Amino acid sequence: MLRLDVVTIFPEYLDPLRHALLGKAIEKGIIDVGVHDLRQWATGVHQAVDDSPYGGGPGMVMKPDVWGPALDDVAAGTGPVAATASLQSAEKHRNAPRHDDLVGADFDGYAGRDVRDGEDPTWPLLIVPTPAGTPFTQTDARTWSNEDHIAFACGRYEGIDDRVVQDARNRYRVREVSIGDYVLIGGEVAVLVIAEAVIRLIPGVLGNSHSHEDDSFSNGLLEGPSYTKPRSWRGLDVPEVLFSGNHARIERWRRDQALRKTNAVRPELLERVQLDSNDRAVLEGDTNA
Repeated sequence: MLRLDVVTIFPEYLDPLRHALLGKAIEKGIIDVGVHDLRQWATGVHQAVDDSPYGGGPGMVMKPDVWGPALDDVAAGTGPVAATASLQSAEKHRNAPRHDDLVGADFDGYAGRDVRDGEDPTWPLLIVPTPAGTPFTQTDARTWSNEDHIAFACGRYEGIDDRVVQDARNRYRVREVSIGDYVLIGGEVAVLVIAEAVIRLIPGVLGNSHSHEDDSFSNGLLEGPSYTKPRSWRGLDVPEVLFSGNHARIERWRRDQALRKTNAVRPELLERVQLDSNDRAVLEGDTNA
């Protein structure tokens, strides 16, 4: 089971973790989620979690003497963390079977964990969303899907006092992560993005493991188009190859579409993809068309 702990000043922002497949994963005992209000560790009448920055400048900075005790308790499972009830699924799922349920049911997860030099592999993983972090990737999602305990620290305002991150490295494997080259109001939205990307890769969350094995970025390419009934809609027809019953031909078509999509939208990704002669012929044909 993966334990997720999220520390935030807006606990209600994390309610989506109770819905859809994430809620179903909670029901199945695949994940256990605790959301904690940072103000539980604040002192004083106003329970302030921020103060003005040293050296001047706009905005406020989140206080280390609030965040430090909060992360201590998350790592140890003590204090307010121990008293916080785990999230429950928003509504009971029917578990109605799909046409492809249990395809790839023998999938037992991705190999490897994110442990770096000097880190204790038994420490929890602490993810701090920040525009100044390293880009979050599908590779990260795969690796982190093997974790037993992931904590998220949701910053606000001008961010969290940097000493919090420095100190946390004494009991966490800390990763400062960005989900894109833009700035959000707080870290909660980034937590939802990262959590969903990671949890869907845990065995048992998706009925068909091929659903994520064929995802965009999983083989270095963007995913090509998908179709369902009706066969013809508003003058647009589903490609005939998908009705051929020739699985090798269909897979080749899907590969070609993924190559073309990637070349048109994210051509830089092709620099890291191993291409065979058929792949190159597709790309050269598009270039010469």
